[in-house]
Amino acid sequence: MATKAREFNPNQFTFEEGIERIRRASSEAKVKLGLGILTSKDPDVLKVTNVLKVDIIPDGFQKWQLPFYLDKPSQMYISAGAPFTRVAKHSHNEGDGVRFIMSGSIIYNGKELTAGDWMFIPAGEPYSF
Repeated sequence: MATKAREFNPNQFTFEEGIERIRRASSEAKVKLGLGILTSKDPDVLKVTNVLKVDIIPDGFQKWQLPFYLDKPSQMYISAGAPFTRVAKHSHNEGDGVRFIMSGSIIYNGKELTAGDWMFIPAGEPYSF
């Protein structure tokens, strides 16, 4: 017997409702977000991300809202680095940034971020990897 596909609506909530959802998830997980760089490997971020799982999606998929948002102009880049390359401490003062690891890995703050991981870097926050 075939199962009926769930109704898919990617517009479940407004931008403002999404921000409030992050705040509620942070409170529910008893985690204070917004204090510096976040990565998908941070234990507190994992607690919040688990609360931010989205249920109404097509069968066969899983989806989570990330525990940050961009509320001012920002630019996105894709970059690739040679193995064992080091990037000196620097900051991006013009806007928040997000790094998605597509392949390989980087080491940030003693944590190895691998394919599928991400890091959120607030504007002006110095970091290296």
